[in-house]
Amino acid sequence: MNLTEKIKNQRLYFDGGSGTYFQARGLKPGEMPEIWNITNAETVKQMHLDYLKSGSDIITANTFGANILKFDGKNGRYSLEEIISSALKNAKDAIKTFGVQEKYVALDIGPTGRLLKPLGDLDFEDAVKIFAETVKLGVKYGADLILTETMNDAYETKAAVLAAKENSSLPVFATNAYDESGKLMTGASPSAMVALLEGLRVDALGINCSLGPEKMMPIIQEILKYSSTPVIVNPNAGLPVVRNGKTEYDVSSADFARSMEKIAKMGASILGGCCGTTPEYIKEMKALTEKIEFSPVQKKNYTVISSYTRTVEFGKIPVLIGERINPTGKKAMKEALKSKNFDYLLKEAVSQQEDGANVLDVNTGLPEIDEVKTLLNAVSLIQTVSDLPLQIDTSDPEAMEKALRIYNGKALINSVNGKQEVMDKIFPLAAKYGGVIIALTLDEGGIPQDTDGRMKIARKIIGEAKKYNISEKDIIFDPLAMTVSSEKNGALVTLECIKTLRKSGLKSSLGVSNVSFGLPKRPIINASFFTMAMQNGLDAAIINPHSADMMNAYFAFRALSAMDENFEKYISYASKTAEAENSAPQKTAQNSEITLKTAVLKGLKDDASLCAQNLLKSQDALKIIDESIIPALDEMGVKFEKKEAFLPQLLMSAEAARSAFDVIKTSILSSGEKREKRCKFVLATVKGDIHDIGKNIVKVLLENYDFDVIDLGKDVAPEIIAETAVSENAPIVGLSALMTTTVPAMEETIKLVRKVKPDCKIVVGGAVLTEEYANMLGADKYAKDAMETVRYASDVDIQILK
Repeated sequence: MNLTEKIKNQRLYFDGGSGTYFQARGLKPGEMPEIWNITNAETVKQMHLDYLKSGSDIITANTFGANILKFDGKNGRYSLEEIISSALKNAKDAIKTFGVQEKYVALDIGPTGRLLKPLGDLDFEDAVKIFAETVKLGVKYGADLILTETMNDAYETKAAVLAAKENSSLPVFATNAYDESGKLMTGASPSAMVALLEGLRVDALGINCSLGPEKMMPIIQEILKYSSTPVIVNPNAGLPVVRNGKTEYDVSSADFARSMEKIAKMGASILGGCCGTTPEYIKEMKALTEKIEFSPVQKKNYTVISSYTRTVEFGKIPVLIGERINPTGKKAMKEALKSKNFDYLLKEAVSQQEDGANVLDVNTGLPEIDEVKTLLNAVSLIQTVSDLPLQIDTSDPEAMEKALRIYNGKALINSVNGKQEVMDKIFPLAAKYGGVIIALTLDEGGIPQDTDGRMKIARKIIGEAKKYNISEKDIIFDPLAMTVSSEKNGALVTLECIKTLRKSGLKSSLGVSNVSFGLPKRPIINASFFTMAMQNGLDAAIINPHSADMMNAYFAFRALSAMDENFEKYISYASKTAEAENSAPQKTAQNSEITLKTAVLKGLKDDASLCAQNLLKSQDALKIIDESIIPALDEMGVKFEKKEAFLPQLLMSAEAARSAFDVIKTSILSSGEKREKRCKFVLATVKGDIHDIGKNIVKVLLENYDFDVIDLGKDVAPEIIAETAVSENAPIVGLSALMTTTVPAMEETIKLVRKVKPDCKIVVGGAVLTEEYANMLGADKYAKDAMETVRYASDVDIQILK
């Protein structure tokens, strides 16, 4: 039985942590564990053998940080091939020594340590290429499967999985690191990750690192609810603490095993450990869980799409798909696309989300423009200002593929139909990249005049989709709204078809406004037809969310159909509508300030720049900063801390603020005005750690708050950090560490800075740290996120001024 079949029929066991194992055997602070594959091969083999003896079925090669960024073979460094070949040899030698054949070696792929564009500086395709180099070598040297783990960004996860799929035929497992809020660093929920990863057709998915097993329980429950794929759970041994000068973890092996027993009973298929776990943890866990009856994964019947943060589920409440980013019948949108005015599209995306859209349709189809390039840019940019899932709407297969490839989630695909040529082009794309497909009930014979004819096409589409292993749950049928002015029974046939689809257990969507072409006062007809369609079971509608008639019909229908608990949504909508009706627009300088604040909050860089230019005509530059930009950043910071906004929104808001600052700084320089910089802040990722995501986020925010940031980069020696703090007379040093193995380097750095500059405040952060741990290391402040670092730095700066 091969591995992909085995995980569907029996429980398997991963190994545990490697960092703590190596540290106990002499791994030095800042030393890269992957090098031990060559320099300490016997120790690495012994670790694998210890885990095999403890009951592990799958051992992870010591390749977590092995990528071309870290091991390029230049300047005396080892090459990536040397690292991976030795790592896989060590693991396979351990299996040979153990003597049991049915054991597996996973090529372990961790994050690059860089944030992908548009939030960071790493291009998506470059990330795919980086991971592909590792995958190719893993295949060459005999890996049995590929494991991407500890990814805390959905987009980087997608890049790694695509690289694995495109460069091997091995099973692909993917686990992500969630924080205590139940989200990834960039905001993805567990259900959003299930949607993305199942769309990409990984063989197993789940969670690892960051938390102990008890704190993982709510996340695991959500993953198990939505996943039709075997679920992996590899927790930490709790959180790190320092006892008698040594790093330990606060969950014992016995407690760990008891928690994993509960998780096995919940339905997780593949169990193991991460940071802090040892062979003893795996042994005790297996002893408690191996006798629990194994339950094969049940297929879940959820129709779900996702963005990088959220999911939208079809079948409960009618889903609203905003139609405004589409040039059909929209002169201003056509002009924006022709002139490459993407800011117009971004504002339309933001306003549709504010007015209640659940999904955004994105169509850039104009004969006189390059649709492939334009759609690619539109999808990429819209994801920076809206976290709604997107409906990618094009009849060009090349444009569809490129957009699906860079889309950060599981998209709605608009569309296929019963024509064989169309299905042949679109179904392979949906099979590779994932997505829920809108299927029009027409074929080579046109649009049938009756329900039976349209249902026959629907069944043909389902049959063809099965050839690509696309489930009918991932198809939503559009029975086509016919224009009643030319076909008087057209609406009735469409409504009957919606009802028939619902009775057949199939989902439906509709472009509602098509029904009223050629008639006066079209919104009246549209709203009534929309209500009738929802009454007959419509699951989704492409509408204009700015239309009061349509939104009135929607919220009234939900209220009357018991889809609105305590009329909460209706009351909120009614209050918002009344407020809008009672407030008249005022074109004043004050209104411009509000517009600047909105531009910063929404991450609209071009708008922020333009608003700043306009305000400078009537206001003092420093006043604009203090009364418009900083309050907007503060508000976004509060939303981020309350988990009402996530990292992408925080960074795009910072970028918008920066674009406004650039305009204002030019004015300040020419006018002679002066804004004093705040205190110096030395920033670095500690020795041995190449992950600078957290550090870079902190840097962006500190600079927006006018701190003088001295960024030393990543993998920085303690001596350099200490010397810089002294030479720059910096009152604050900020240190970041993501990996357990580099925490000793952070402790060493803190001690050295304390010795040479005792008045310097030290703030630390990173995934492996806690407040208690930071205190034990001797830091002045543990910052759980970037905004907390900014607030602490502001307090220090105020004390200096006093």
